[in-house]
Amino acid sequence: MTDAPRFSWFVPIDGDGGRIGTLRAERAPSFDYLRSVVETAERLGFYSLLIPTRFSNGLFEQGAPLAETWTTATALLATTERIRLLIAVRPSSVAAGLFAQQAATLHEISGGRVDINIVPGGIQGDNERIGATLEHDARYAHADEFIDACERLWREGGPLDYAGEHLRLRRAIVSPRPAGRPPAWYLGGASDAALRLAARRGDLLLCWIQPREAMAALLARARAAFAAEGRESRFGLRTHLVVRDTEAAAWEAARALLSDAHPDVLAQRAASVRGTAMVGAATQARRVEDDRLGDRLWNGISRVRVNLGTAIVGTPAQAAAELAAYQKLGFEEFILSGFPHLEECERIAAEVLPLVAAVPA
Repeated sequence: MTDAPRFSWFVPIDGDGGRIGTLRAERAPSFDYLRSVVETAERLGFYSLLIPTRFSNGLFEQGAPLAETWTTATALLATTERIRLLIAVRPSSVAAGLFAQQAATLHEISGGRVDINIVPGGIQGDNERIGATLEHDARYAHADEFIDACERLWREGGPLDYAGEHLRLRRAIVSPRPAGRPPAWYLGGASDAALRLAARRGDLLLCWIQPREAMAALLARARAAFAAEGRESRFGLRTHLVVRDTEAAAWEAARALLSDAHPDVLAQRAASVRGTAMVGAATQARRVEDDRLGDRLWNGISRVRVNLGTAIVGTPAQAAAELAAYQKLGFEEFILSGFPHLEECERIAAEVLPLVAAVPA
């Protein structure tokens, strides 16, 4: 584990604003706005930005405008110089041979600034929107072959014949191959299938924040899975932040985020996790009193947002102490976000991150 953690930010492809869960976003996910978020993160020294993938809006009404992931990532990399993009991809949504060529090309165009977040599971019902119908465990087996085939194409160039249980390629070619280090693989999830895949293929296991006791248990399972594969484990943490000058103001700001949430959006998000096989998504959405998971953790965002719905809430010093505590558990990369993403990127970089290194061991 590195001594100094890496901090990254987030690209709000669903839209943005100081109120979430409304029918439409206060700030539409236009390219100009998303570019301003990314350029701000680059100026402030963030390592990378995660750009998620989904096939319907996951923060506002499901039919609200949504920026398509790969197209947007390509354009954003063309307007930046240093910062990386961690691009989320669902293997079930794209042919492996085509993706290997696309990723190699974008990696070259960007000067090697592309990493890939493989998302085998995703949002319940979302894969079916585009005709991807593999069941939960089969998606992980398919993703295993998808990564294996891409790595072989990036290493060998082809022509490659590949015959797996879920994936077949015949005389596939990637040219030019990625120069230097190819894109790194970030994998998430909390199920046994997800941890086995991360241990077998991932460069880093990316986790959604939970209380520290639950995180410690998850990392213990993950370390065992990596050890069984004879591979070194690396961990990243994904969390929202709600930070204000006082603790009371921070909790007031957290509650205000949901103050205009629309019943239709609340119903859509509840339906998206009802009976889900996704362990991580179900954990994020579990309901507790006042949505408080602890002194600093609040999962109210999960009422209106798919996937990660938990935030660290508090003053800059309290937020820094929480991040430092998770670092001590073994996390070395942190992907952060806050609403709205433009202003909160500035706030977190100025008020929280400088304090993390100062937290006593």
